[in-house]
Amino acid sequence: MKGRPHIYKNKDLILKAQNVFWEKGYSATSLSDLSKATGAGAGSLYNTFKGGKKELFKKALAQRREDFKAFKIKLENSEVPIQLIKNFFLSLATEPKKSHSKGCIVANTLVEMSFVDEELEKEAIAILRETENLYKSTILEAQENGNLQSKIPADVLAKHLISVWCGINSLRRIYPNRKILQQQIELQLQIIN
Repeated sequence: MKGRPHIYKNKDLILKAQNVFWEKGYSATSLSDLSKATGAGAGSLYNTFKGGKKELFKKALAQRREDFKAFKIKLENSEVPIQLIKNFFLSLATEPKKSHSKGCIVANTLVEMSFVDEELEKEAIAILRETENLYKSTILEAQENGNLQSKIPADVLAKHLISVWCGINSLRRIYPNRKILQQQIELQLQIIN
């Protein structure tokens, strides 16, 4: 008799779980929430994710890394990578209200897991630092080829973009308004004109 399929290979299941974690946070998400969202029974989840909820959460974060890798490829293939970064930030203003309420799962994890779970906190930090390094190399290249006039060091500008990212994900919860968000994002991005 053929056994049940390995559900961890099912990207759809991980994305469904990710959405629950994103909306509720790691601590507030129960196994029942995950079962309901994914359609997988508690036993199936525990048999597949031996580390339980934490392992599933780590896979949800890993999926964000995959999205990051896709963005990195777009940047590497773009003739105007700085504009691509700006467009990415500006696109936040036009997202639906529910997206504004959710913020960023990585930034949320960093805040939620500080002083709670060092492993998950470090995972969130690693993802944000990878993003910072991508911004740094993109900015440095743009400065070297004359496409970015700012003399501010690339590492400082990259950290600024991470600050903007974390800040805008809080601000859009306060002001889920396209015009306000667009104004604030444009203001913050003037530094990389």
